[in-house]
Amino acid sequence: MKYNKNAILGGLMALSVAAAPAYGAVSSSQAARLGNDLTPFGSPMAGNEAGTIPTWDGGITEPPASYEGSGHHHPNPFPDDEVLFTINADNADQYSEHLTDGLKAMFEAYPTTFEIPVYKTRRSHSLPEFVEKDTRENATSAKIVGEGAGLDGAFGGYPFPILSGNDEQKAWQVIWNHLTRWRGISLTRRSSEVAVQQNGDYTLVTSQQEAFFNYYNPEGGEDTLDNVIFYYLSFTQSPPRLAGGAILVHETLNQIINPRNGWGYNAGQRRVRRAPNLGYDSPIAAADNLRTADDTDIFNGALDRYNWTYEGKREVYIPYNNYEIAQKGLSYSEILGKTHLNPDLMRWELHRVHVVTATLKDGERHIYAKRRFYVDEDSWNTALLDQYDGRGELWRVSMGVLKNYYELPGTWTALEAFHDLQARRYHVQGLDTEEQNTTVFTDDVPNKRYFSPAALRRRSVR
Repeated sequence: MKYNKNAILGGLMALSVAAAPAYGAVSSSQAARLGNDLTPFGSPMAGNEAGTIPTWDGGITEPPASYEGSGHHHPNPFPDDEVLFTINADNADQYSEHLTDGLKAMFEAYPTTFEIPVYKTRRSHSLPEFVEKDTRENATSAKIVGEGAGLDGAFGGYPFPILSGNDEQKAWQVIWNHLTRWRGISLTRRSSEVAVQQNGDYTLVTSQQEAFFNYYNPEGGEDTLDNVIFYYLSFTQSPPRLAGGAILVHETLNQIINPRNGWGYNAGQRRVRRAPNLGYDSPIAAADNLRTADDTDIFNGALDRYNWTYEGKREVYIPYNNYEIAQKGLSYSEILGKTHLNPDLMRWELHRVHVVTATLKDGERHIYAKRRFYVDEDSWNTALLDQYDGRGELWRVSMGVLKNYYELPGTWTALEAFHDLQARRYHVQGLDTEEQNTTVFTDDVPNKRYFSPAALRRRSVR
């Protein structure tokens, strides 16, 4: 007798979900708040009492007239905005309530160079109508299963626009909103990453990346996910010592059923091999070990090695609407300072963020003993992340440098920066201002065989 693999997988998923506690879904009356007193993605429509955070007015739904379309760099939609004030090491105490511990540590580490130029807050995040619709539906059906390890009853939108349950359950929901946030359907981009030496020198590692966000497949639904959130391919193109290598990832939705699947292609051996260690705190060679596998995208992967706590909301200065640092023609040497990104090209705004703390479980292993997340209430991007070593010392500070991508529309990172305060070095992903084009987004739905291990070898070239 022949057995259908997908049918068996579906049955196992159903049994696992049924056997595990589930948390998350809210009532229809609560979900009805979306688009009324709450934005379609779950944040308060209203601004703050001080007026420093405005009411959400729909975000960016139309690009500037000079925008040429997907694949072209994004012109600044707010060219007339000026710096309101600049926070530096001398006046940081004055703004302490709106600074994270990581930002305070950056001022201590780099007192003469690190600055935060603060601009008017603009809540620019927006979504296409179908993502808003699916988010409303998810609100009453999505559930966390397996102590944060899996997701059920969600598709095509944020799973938990309205948080519910205890502080642990809310923390899981915030992180799953980050993991499944809207970043388009399919994309291709060529970009570079750098590990900057203490003297400011760096070597570009350039790659071609392709992704298909299966969770947002316009031709699919939850029943067609096959337990995969997204498919990701990356082909290294330079420097010569790394060129020809490639990785393939199938990121899973319910990690009780199946952890992340990863494969690597070795150009010298012309072989594709499974990469079971492509997760957690595995070091990334292209980042000169300044970034772990689960640092990518600020955070990715399984939640199971940590205890999670939701600490509520804060008003914090985060990097937002950063168009100037991503303008075509800007040289990487202009963007990259010796110890951090050029503050003159950065834009910071006051936003409300969800604060989540992850503490390493007894008996588990990870180089980060504690991680504190600051997640934008509108877009659910983790904008800042403080990471601590086993001694309890603040070690690394990650920054998601955000902007709205007009063609989606939606907010995602223009750059990601990872600062090692102990090594006095940093790493940056997403550099493309010296490229002719930037990320190309499409609504294409590729054949999933395109992201198979067999296809990985055929497409990898030295």
